[in-house]
Parts: sequence; C-alpha cells; structure tokens
Amino acid sequence: MTTVRITRKALPRSTLAALSGLLAGFASLAVAELVSAAVRPEASPVTAVGGAAIDRTPAGVKDWAIRNFGEDDKLVLQLGIVVTLALFALAVGLLALRHRRVGSAAVLVFGVVGTSAAISRPDSTGLVDGLPSLLGAVVGAVLLYALIGRLTGPPRDTGDEPDGERADEPEHEAGWDRRGFVIAATAAAAASTAAGALGRTLNGRSGRNAVASREAITLPAPASPARPIPAGARVRARGISPFTTPNDTFYRVDTALVIPKVDADSWRLRIHGKGVRRDLEVTYRDLLERPLIEREITLTCVSNEVGGPYVGHARWIGVRLADLLREAGVKPPSRGGEADQIISRSVDGMTLGTPVEDVMDGRDAMLAVGMNGEPLPFVHGFPVRMVVPGLYGYVSACKWIEDIELTTFDDYDPYWVKRKWAREAPIKTQSRIDTPKPFGRPEAGTVMVAGVAWAQHRGIEKVEIRVDDGPWRPAQLADRATTDTWRQWSYPWKATPGGHTLTVRATDRTGEVQTEKRTRTVPDGASGRHSVVVTVD
Repeated sequence: MTTVRITRKALPRSTLAALSGLLAGFASLAVAELVSAAVRPEASPVTAVGGAAIDRTPAGVKDWAIRNFGEDDKLVLQLGIVVTLALFALAVGLLALRHRRVGSAAVLVFGVVGTSAAISRPDSTGLVDGLPSLLGAVVGAVLLYALIGRLTGPPRDTGDEPDGERADEPEHEAGWDRRGFVIAATAAAAASTAAGALGRTLNGRSGRNAVASREAITLPAPASPARPIPAGARVRARGISPFTTPNDTFYRVDTALVIPKVDADSWRLRIHGKGVRRDLEVTYRDLLERPLIEREITLTCVSNEVGGPYVGHARWIGVRLADLLREAGVKPPSRGGEADQIISRSVDGMTLGTPVEDVMDGRDAMLAVGMNGEPLPFVHGFPVRMVVPGLYGYVSACKWIEDIELTTFDDYDPYWVKRKWAREAPIKTQSRIDTPKPFGRPEAGTVMVAGVAWAQHRGIEKVEIRVDDGPWRPAQLADRATTDTWRQWSYPWKATPGGHTLTVRATDRTGEVQTEKRTRTVPDGASGRHSVVVTVD
C-alpha cells in the first residue's frame, strides 16, 4: 500500500523577504508616529513629507489636484505617500535577502527623507522635528536585519519535516528558520500596530486644550451687528445653493495635512514691521474685549474653476484689522505709509500677502473670531483668521494666523507668489448655474433656471441667461444683501424638447460684464462664462 503524505507548501523566501521589508517600513512609521507625540504631530513623517511635497509641487499640478480631487486632494496625497513607501519597503526587503546589511541600511533612507522634510518645513521648530523619522528608521533597519537573519541563518531543525526530506531541498533554501521567522514577524507586526495606535491616540490628545478652550468661548454681542438679510435675498428654487453656507459644508482649500489645534488661551498675535511705530501683541481675550463688527461676506478661492464649488457665504464676526494697524501707527501708502504689503503668517508656516491699501480703504477687513454665530471651526481657522472682502483667499484669508508683518511687495514674496501666482488678486465677476444640473433631463414646460453671481466689494447689478445661440435674456435678481455678498438669481425658462445649452453671465455695479474669454485659475483666478447642457424630455 502506498502512503500519500501531504505537506504544507511554504512561501518562497523572496516573498517573505519582501514582507519583511513591508514590516520594517510599517514599524518605522509606527515608531515615528509614537515619537511625534512627544515632539509635535506635524513632525510625523507622512505629514512632514506630504507638506514638503505640497511646497515643492508646481502651481499647475496643485491646481489640477484641486480640480480633480477637490477637498480630498490631501487624502489622495497621503495615500500616494503610503503606497510609495510600501513599494520602496518591498524592494528593500528583496535587496536585503541578497545583501543583508545593505538592504537594512537602505531603510535609513526613510529617516533621511522624513528628517529632511520635517526640518525644512516653514513651521519647523528645528532639528528636534527630525527625531520621529530618524528613530523610526533606526527601528525599521534593526527589524529588517533581524527578520532577514531568520531567512538566511544557519540550518535549523524545526521538527516540521521528517528526516531526509530536508536533504532533498537545495542548500540555499534549507538554511532558514521558518518558525522563528513567523514568530518574529508576528511579534513585530503586533508591536508596530500597538505603537502606531498609541501614537495616534497621544497625538489626538494634544489638541484637547484647544478643543476645551473653544468650547468655553461665548462670543460677545457685536458693537456693530450685521444688517438682517432681506427676505427677498433668497430665491425659492430647488437645487440652488443656500444663501448662507453652513459651516460644515463651507469649502476648504489649504495646504495643511494636519488641522492645527491652537489653544485660544495661549494664542498671541504680533504686529510689527515697516511703518509700525509701536509693535503690538494681542491675545484672544484682548480681541473679544474690543468693539466687534459682524458682517455678511462671501469668500472665493482662486482655485475655483468657472462654475466651481469653491465659493461660500457666511456671517463673520471679528475686529477691524484697520483699527489694529492704525493703533500700531501704520499708514496706507496713499497717506505716505512705508509698507504696501501685509504678510500674515499662520501657525503652520503659511504666508499670505495682502495690499495694505485694500485693508485700510474702509472695507470690512477683519480678524475674524466667529463664523455663522459660533467660534470659528478648527478647519476654518480657529482661533483667529483674516477675512478681507473682494480679494481671493490666497492673498487675504490667512487661517490660524499668529503674526502680521508690514513690508513691501518688492521686499518679500509670500508662499503663493513664489509659486507664480499673482501678487494682487481682486475677485473677478462670476456667475454660476446651480439648477438644472449638467446633463439633467428636465421635462418640457417651465423650468426654473437658478444660481448665484458674485463680484465682492463691487456687487452684482445684472444677470442674463442665453439658451443655445439665442439672445441674452434678463434673469430675476434676488434682493441685494450687501456689495460683499453673492446674489441669487432665477429665470423661468419655457423649455422645449431636445438638447439645449444654457449660459449665464453677470454684470457688476461698475458696469463690467463677465468676460467670455476662458482662462485657467493660474495666476489670478479663472474667467469665462458658465454653461450647462441639458436634454429636455
């Protein structure tokens, strides 16, 4: 009788070596995450490398990412970094199988890249920011060396195979400790998972004081409240954007991979630079004790394509920025002031440049502390941000602000200007069709076409609609709230069966008609007219 013996088929050593590299990479990131809890969350290698990648990405690529991924662009970047690290780790594991020391040392590349990225960031606190990446890489290198040792060590009798079976294996396959490798790899995976989870928990706790400080805030009544929004400012049309954008759906475009959690109790703002007779330092409590203004202001991002979503409206409350500047002795250039540019700096190192003249010309430029009746959400700049009506956000809307320096356009180029965006960027006259949606299929008859138009600090005077190549027809404008808000509009269209193209254009209160010429967002905002194609059934 013939006995058939079934044996387990072991994974090839090359597969296990690649897995070893992956485990080493995972351990590096987990340990780095844990160490970053003792340094600061922004020193985590994925965050640091992601921030450095954003800093070095050309403006056109950034614009493409925002256009295609929207507010998920940072998540896509982080996933891309993790995938790249995983592929590198797999390759390092295979290299270590042939050259154990060289492959293990290659893990230190994790540390070099992460450390370099961390200490080169604008908000870096120095060499200490490189510790998480460096220590994580050292742990990963040691782990890979140990795991590969289990695959290349002297022959071990594991007791899994009968005598004589191992003699049939090739010599280079017989000399590794399968059981020892499995135990070591499992222990490493478990320890790395625990370290990473603990690191994320501790990093999450680092913002508890900030959360508590926000929860304790009760915004004072403004000395200058906003005028009520006219009842006729809102169009009754299904599918139109609400006049006031809720905080949780207000657009977000910035470079922060980790949302800064700033404690309002320890926050300080310094005002200094050219033409400043007396440096000012104010606390959050100082701002709340000053006369506050409340205003309805629509914000727009320069990355907003024609018909895009990066525009929103909110009721803001804060302190007039011009008052603070005058208190510091600042004069606008038109009155002989030395500085023509305000450089605002965020806690994450972002720099924005705003014309002094625009801030001090009487518009409601403010250091905002509240949004739609509550303290600023963290994602929108808590505890304090800048809001300047009429300017795209990249030159005016600094979130998490902590420093204001008066300088000149000739002396300093802020973050986005260094990346080929325009120095000055007034918002262009634009309009958008919200309903019907592109490629919609409305029924024949009266179809309500509706949307919004904006030209902040100039105001909208007229909106017109064109069907196919027909004449321009005036739309019905909702009541105006202020010149700094968008304006809703509607047009009852007698739709006939077939395919149609609807196009909208706006005219602002200076008489400027929204241009037909299409431009991209770089360098100073998109232009052109928004159209939607529909099929009427």
